[in-house]
Amino acid sequence: MTDAIHPLRKAALDDREALAAGYPQVFSPPLWTRLQPLVILGGMVLLFVYGLVALDVQPGRIITGIGKLGEFIWFMLPPSTDTWAKFWIYMHALGETVAIAFLGTFTAAILALPVGFLAAKNIVPNIVIHFASRRFLDTIRGVDELIWALIWVSVVGLGPFAGVLALICSNFGLFAKLFSEAIEAADRKASEGVASTGGSSLHAIRFGILPQVLPIFGSQVLYFFESNTRSATIIGIVGAGGIGLHLAEQIRVLEYQHVSALILMILVTVAIIDQVSTRLRFALIGERKAA
Repeated sequence: MTDAIHPLRKAALDDREALAAGYPQVFSPPLWTRLQPLVILGGMVLLFVYGLVALDVQPGRIITGIGKLGEFIWFMLPPSTDTWAKFWIYMHALGETVAIAFLGTFTAAILALPVGFLAAKNIVPNIVIHFASRRFLDTIRGVDELIWALIWVSVVGLGPFAGVLALICSNFGLFAKLFSEAIEAADRKASEGVASTGGSSLHAIRFGILPQVLPIFGSQVLYFFESNTRSATIIGIVGAGGIGLHLAEQIRVLEYQHVSALILMILVTVAIIDQVSTRLRFALIGERKAA
């Protein structure tokens, strides 16, 4: 048995020596290559420490802040029963918030769909178009939805229309980027099969790529709809309509028990939307697996 092992081990060593001679950068990497992960890790640690110092993060202030947060929660309990006198007013505002999230999310998804194909390398291989579309999406995506809300409130005035436009702008860049990445990750065999049967490029996209990516698109849109319901509340605080306007008013007059009642209504609404969207996402994923 020992005599049989030695030749195999010698052959393995010979193979290793041959590979090491052919690929020295893999078996004997330069010193900088070996030190690079440690340098990056050390840089991240130094940046983290600098951030703590520059932002004046102090453990004592955190402990004091937690105490004040506890006082704030104490003032909010129990939720005010007087809120129910304006129940239908608040329900109308809450419905307005959901409508803002719905219109903003799905309109942004529809507008982003063709741009997502334009920004995908496997659909439009032109470097100039790809670079220009990606930088355009970076510009749109780099502005926060709260900033968009302030801009559109100044342009079209107060109200839910400004909130819808703010969500469209902020989600357009995100959707287009996610759609393009999903398209680039799609299996090319299906589209190549369509092309091999004489189909055009449009046929390859329609029958080879779209069936793969549409369930992913749907899942992403549903998730963003759930998230944008919360975002629509925030942008409402700056005058973009919805329940956020009432929430900001109650905070301003220090009616914390009314604030807690409004927050409770928002949480229940978000929980319901989360359950519905989760079921729809699972249905889409199930259809994709079945296909």
